[in-house]
Amino acid sequence: MTDSASAARVLARTEGALGRVTLNRPEAINALDIDMIRRLTEVFESWRHDSDVQIVLIDGAGDRGMCAGGDVRALHAQIVAGRADETAEFFRAEYALNAVISEYPKPVVAVADGITMGGGIGLAGHAAIRVVTERSKLAMPETRIGFTPDVGGTWLLGRAPGRLGEYFGLTGGTMDGADAVLLGFADHFVPSDRLEALREALAYRADPTGPAEIVLLFDETPEPSTLPASREWIDDAFSADTVAEIVSRLRAAEVSDAVATADLLESLAPTALAVTLDAVREARAMPDLRAALEGEYRRVMWFVTQHPDLVEGIRAQLVDKDRNPKWEPASIADLAPDAGEPARSYVPEQPLF
Repeated sequence: MTDSASAARVLARTEGALGRVTLNRPEAINALDIDMIRRLTEVFESWRHDSDVQIVLIDGAGDRGMCAGGDVRALHAQIVAGRADETAEFFRAEYALNAVISEYPKPVVAVADGITMGGGIGLAGHAAIRVVTERSKLAMPETRIGFTPDVGGTWLLGRAPGRLGEYFGLTGGTMDGADAVLLGFADHFVPSDRLEALREALAYRADPTGPAEIVLLFDETPEPSTLPASREWIDDAFSADTVAEIVSRLRAAEVSDAVATADLLESLAPTALAVTLDAVREARAMPDLRAALEGEYRRVMWFVTQHPDLVEGIRAQLVDKDRNPKWEPASIADLAPDAGEPARSYVPEQPLF
């Protein structure tokens, strides 16, 4: 891709005191490719010491969502062609950007309006001020393609209340705006019809009020999340030591939603479930985001170089679209006692940082 084409997919401009960066690939719900990630990194670095930029806002073009994630089809093509070095380059650049956003010296406001999943969580979830709307749909759906949450998703999931992190990590379920605030994936709920006024206030409000206080002027209380009503069976089941025991507890709960969750888990890649359970729990004990990203990088590159389920999951869901993946192993009952260990201990050829 030419520099101008990658720049067109990432629009960067200043509006008053605001540096606004917009993902501009609406036909793909702003899915990220390596050139977009590099361009985003360049923009953040260019504004780091720019005294005219006091706040940075990141959002997405179009009305479908901020960012649907990474370009999974391109990932599949790279792995099948044996270009794991390119895949490693993509993840290293993406995770470095996630860390930049988390550690940025100026307030970063992320607007996760509409679909914000996978790589989109990596951009929005680590900002200083995270805004959702009534249209927000947030998820880490990686287990549905035989993969595991990354981009710092395990760091966020590991800090969710109770065992909601394990629940959303394993099921790949979707959060609405209220759920996202409850889980710690977002800070504020702003109705979508007020976003333009919010941007205007962040750019041009002249008094010394900080960006968090400005966002509060537009914040509204959403309809309550329905998750607390399910916490009893979620916390009981997803505190189990293994995926098999989680499924057993779900079936014993005698709650229709719990049984449906057991059915869902049994349709997903057993190895991805085991690796994800291990990853969320490891990240819960991590000291910071960078450490969690390193744990994710080990697991991601293990799937890329050592295990067939990621390629098979993408094939079944997005390439051939037969929705009939052949997982290895095929069932949760066939998992090894510590099925997450090989991915946990894998050492990639290139270090992350």
